Amino acid sequence: MTTALIPAGVYRLGSDRHYPEERPVREVAVAAFRIDLAPVTNARFSAFVAATGHVTFAERADPAGSAVFVPTAGPVDLTDPTAWWSFRRGTSWRSPSGPGSDLAGRHDHPVVHVTLEDAKAYAAWAGARLPTEAEWEVAARGGLVDADYAWGEAFSPDGQLMANVWTGAFPWYFAREGGAGTTPVGQFPPNGHGLSDMIGNVWEWTTSPFDHRDVGGCCGVATGDALVALKGGSHLCAGEYCARYRPAARIGLSSETSTGHVGFRCVAFEG
Repeated sequence: MTTALIPAGVYRLGSDRHYPEERPVREVAVAAFRIDLAPVTNARFSAFVAATGHVTFAERADPAGSAVFVPTAGPVDLTDPTAWWSFRRGTSWRSPSGPGSDLAGRHDHPVVHVTLEDAKAYAAWAGARLPTEAEWEVAARGGLVDADYAWGEAFSPDGQLMANVWTGAFPWYFAREGGAGTTPVGQFPPNGHGLSDMIGNVWEWTTSPFDHRDVGGCCGVATGDALVALKGGSHLCAGEYCARYRPAARIGLSSETSTGHVGFRCVAFEG
């Protein structure tokens, strides 16, 4: 995978304008590093599994399976994520939509249904590692300072959709053709560092703890102890429910949890 160099510097991270867990805006020193231009795809993860025999947590858990998004028939209470999340036995990165599904037509989509340890195993095989939350956010901002989005201040500049996020009425009406779900990496414009899908498509694992204890869950994820920070938002982020399609946004997830909207990308120190 081709990477981009993010230079060392002192960067402004966080936001005081949105969710409590993003506060306060702060300055953080970050060493230079290189980061994948896009999330790890099914094709790349398949090569890793073929080379190592790795079995993901979702495939070996008891019961084996993972969480799948299921659209509702109509409007529902948006404070109850169980209305649209379903644990399906037999779901894994190989069968991302549930038992009987496969990777046909999805080899260039981000791999999903991977836990933190699955992502770390891939990174070690690739001679890389996962990013810290600060590294991830610096890269996602694309050289912009204090902008709400990875591309500037407007969510949809000149009416252009800039990331794979929910359009319509969540979680029952999706306004674009093809339905909700992951899209091929690089389908939407890259940010100022040339990085694709830093916003939307899939949430991405970091190695940083999610330490904000007084915020409610999002996207089916409940807060609590020993959570890890995820960044970037996903194809399920919607303005009326989870407007976390921004560099500063974050959620916490248990390291042993896998879902159909969480993936990852790798980084390496420069030099």
